[in-house]
Formats: sequence, C-alpha cells, structure tokens
Amino acid sequence: MATAVAGALTGALAGCGDPAAAPPAAAAQPAAAAQPGDAAQPADAEQGAAQAAGAPAVVPASLKFTGQTLDGKSFDAATMAGKPTILWFWAPWCATCASEAMSIADLRDQYADRLNILGIAGMGNNKDMHEFVSDLEVGAVPHLDDEPGKLWKKFGITEQSTYVILDKAGKVVVKSYLDDLQLTTKVKSLVA
Repeated sequence: MATAVAGALTGALAGCGDPAAAPPAAAAQPAAAAQPGDAAQPADAEQGAAQAAGAPAVVPASLKFTGQTLDGKSFDAATMAGKPTILWFWAPWCATCASEAMSIADLRDQYADRLNILGIAGMGNNKDMHEFVSDLEVGAVPHLDDEPGKLWKKFGITEQSTYVILDKAGKVVVKSYLDDLQLTTKVKSLVA
C-alpha cells in the first residue's frame, strides 16, 4: 500500500505546476458540437421539464456522490444539480493550486447564483487542507476532504490542479488544467 501511495504521490508531484506534464487522459475534453436535427439528450430533456415544473433538478450520474467537508460535515453533490458546476481538484502543498485560488474565489463571488464550485482536496492531511483554505481565503467555497482519493478515482483525476467542469445537465465538458483566462471564458459560456 505504501508503495502505491508513494507512486501516486510521485506521479502527482511530477505534474504540479506544469500543465505540459499532464498525461493524455487529462487533456481537455471538448463537448461534442450539436448537429442539426440532433435530438435533445434525455438528461437535458428531463432537466428542462423538471425545472419548468418547478421541481427539483434531475440528479445526473456525475453528481451522485457524497463526501465529508473539511469540517467533518456530510455533503451530498446532488444538491448541486441544475447548475453548471466546477469541481476543483487540489492539494494543499501544490503551488499551482494556490495560484488558482483567487480565480476560484472571484468566480464564486461573481456567479454564486448561477454556478456551483466544489473544492476536492486530496494528497494531504486535513490540517494542511484547512490552512490552505484559510490562508488563500477560499472558505466561501465548500471543500471536501478526499484524502483517500475516492472522488479523484471516480473522475479519473491523476494530478492536482485539475478542473472537471459540468454543464447544467451534469455532462463533463472539461477535464483538465485550465489557466485563469481559459477557466473564466468557459464559465462565462456556461452561465450565459
């Protein structure tokens, strides 16, 4: 087990702060362009019908997970259904992650009513995760303690400073490192 953890940590450290070091699986996954005559996806149709009826949003598979916040409270991602969502995978010792914190805080402040943001911390201990959130002033964003890596595995994350961005139907539209401009541009297109 220690060998597996050390191997994962070594692989993660190799990519911290170096987007070019990202493995091909972490490359951006652009959404497929809709073609004329394409039928709406069932999740999109269900989502629209539920929202039009004033019912709670349909929970997509991508948001069917739970976790524990840094403060030990239960968190159910189903509560984020119906809005575009940023899942920010970070580690408390990662300099690139620290540089992303201001953008995350700014996006949360600007789009709080139209966008969900969830930090998913891993590869560190809870004390260091708390210090990261406090020092970088991103406490307005909920953060999960994923030290065991359950959610990192669910989303196929192999390195920190990775974003998984979901559209309002829960479809993954980005899974990669993004710089501040790329992140802001993508968010603007999703909340428009």
